[in-house]
Amino acid sequence: MRSVTHDVPLLDDLMPWSVGSPRFGRDWVVAPDTRSLKARWDALVRAEGPERERLFRATRARTPESSVSALPGQPTGTGRFSREAGPCPAPVRLGCGPFDEQWLLPDHRLLDAARPELWRVADERQYFAVGQAGDGTGPGLLVSAVLPDGRSPAGRGGRIRPLYRRPGGAEPNIAPGLTDLLTQRYGREVTAEQILAWAAAASGPSPAGCAVPLTADPELWSCGTELGRQLLGIQLRGARGGGRPRLPGGRRPYVRAAVPSRPETLAYDAGEEALLLGSGRISPVPAGAWDFTVGGVRVLDLWFGRRTAPAEPGTLEALRPSGWLPEWSSELLELITVLALLDGLGPDREELHRKLAAGPRIGRPELASAGVLPVPAAARRPASVLDHHEEGPEGQFALV
Repeated sequence: MRSVTHDVPLLDDLMPWSVGSPRFGRDWVVAPDTRSLKARWDALVRAEGPERERLFRATRARTPESSVSALPGQPTGTGRFSREAGPCPAPVRLGCGPFDEQWLLPDHRLLDAARPELWRVADERQYFAVGQAGDGTGPGLLVSAVLPDGRSPAGRGGRIRPLYRRPGGAEPNIAPGLTDLLTQRYGREVTAEQILAWAAAASGPSPAGCAVPLTADPELWSCGTELGRQLLGIQLRGARGGGRPRLPGGRRPYVRAAVPSRPETLAYDAGEEALLLGSGRISPVPAGAWDFTVGGVRVLDLWFGRRTAPAEPGTLEALRPSGWLPEWSSELLELITVLALLDGLGPDREELHRKLAAGPRIGRPELASAGVLPVPAAARRPASVLDHHEEGPEGQFALV
């Protein structure tokens, strides 16, 4: 998207309920492998007194003496962590910035601001969208099936927007009246998932946030939502019933030379289309995958750095694999595939944006005339979703 005018609606107008990024307060609760998290947990519960406090890394929000409620959907303890001696809870998948997935210890006692309202609606029907702000380059919208941390490559927290306000795909997080208006304008039923697909294809970063121009052309809407469906399928990596992303035969990347135990550098050989991890070699890797950036940061550099950057000795973060894990190579091959496929659809996105800019659009004034804007305050607040008790601090129960 090359330019954005003041009458273009923002993602905040179309998907009004959003939640701030989780704030964990300590880096050791996240890792790219589950074994490290279990080792860190075991080391922490074995430690006593001041040593447990030192390893825990207390903040004003969380100390080993904090009393907090259980994280929704997670069977973890609510007693003070200073008394914890049980086994490590099962780590859960977490989206870490753009296109990276790692693992999280889902224990509320360890997380400064876990955003329970997101966990309450996270299920097999949910999608999480994170709009990108910036200078107009890169994807405008990132979508995942797992709970994301909502952070930019620079570490800045963004807003996370679930597609549904209630579990089970109930009550879409779409501005009231928007689907009815678009259904009337296009002469065909418009669903929440189509609006998300359109946003994935048509959105772009802007200084005001993620901008989502709406076409008034029914045929362009159909083309855009089909393109968005393809983009979402790639980003979701087989979740929600889709197939795993794959490049055509002959273009699929393979490990040609084994990645060494401790690769220190990541480089690209453009002539050979090869990704070099120390003496390791993966090819073919399209240049578009290597050059793919979000927020001005190369995605592959960010992914590699999170797995190879040194940790401070004596900390829980230092409990990590002694060398490169085989599953990391598999994850890297899939990431290369995702970036290459997204880059390959770049010309289609450019063409959609060109037609969108040249054709009739539904701007903020029309949305206001139809009563879609301003969005009612209630639509920006979380729904009351519980019909059961959640365990509160020290085993008490609360109904939310």
